[in-house]
Amino acid sequence: MKLSLSVLICCCVLLLSCEDTKKEKQVSAEKTPTTTEASEKNTEETETPSEKKYPKITQENVVEFLTAYGKDNPETNLRITTTHGTIDLELYEDTPLHRANYIYLTKQGYFDNTFFHRIVPNFIIQGGNSDNADTNEKRYQIGKDYLIPAELNGRNHTYGSVSGAKQYRENPDKKTAPFEFFIFLGPQTSTSHLNGNYTVFARVTNGMDVVEKIANLPADDNEWPQKNVEISVEVL
Repeated sequence: MKLSLSVLICCCVLLLSCEDTKKEKQVSAEKTPTTTEASEKNTEETETPSEKKYPKITQENVVEFLTAYGKDNPETNLRITTTHGTIDLELYEDTPLHRANYIYLTKQGYFDNTFFHRIVPNFIIQGGNSDNADTNEKRYQIGKDYLIPAELNGRNHTYGSVSGAKQYRENPDKKTAPFEFFIFLGPQTSTSHLNGNYTVFARVTNGMDVVEKIANLPADDNEWPQKNVEISVEVL
């Protein structure tokens, strides 16, 4: 009788032990994410800004879009890499729409494989355009019809200043064409038609020797370099 009772107690203990172990395994399985779930989570966490889908920029949403983008992307330094060397820029914080626009275009890869397409010795070099088909395609994807409101702030053109280009001279609101910019290197006597009409949004901090070299390359009658000066731009 005592033996039977001891056997019965042992069996009960074993059953309870097995049940607890089973429950622990179930809880452990519930807390461990599957390989697919872990992979999806990692993908979300490692998504880069350039992979994020943004709406096309239009004249109606340009201020709202660039204001919001600028708050999330506060960088102020860019590097232009050319076939003749590098040029470093500092973007001004008191031209927030222009700063945000050029950071956005850079992170979207717009400037890569564009050119310094206009060069005038002792005056300017202008970049952001090309005769490549993918340049127009990039403009279409980003929003080819918007202009940036002027942010003049009383800043004049000086040696190494960077300004936004305009699509046409008769532009009473002095809005900037978003995809092109020019670096000024001419004398102050050449700024009378620039000051107060073009937004100065950055300055060259390093590489004016490269700017000078590009400005003095052979060019055709339309001020286009005879040999393309390809560029790429990155955020520092």
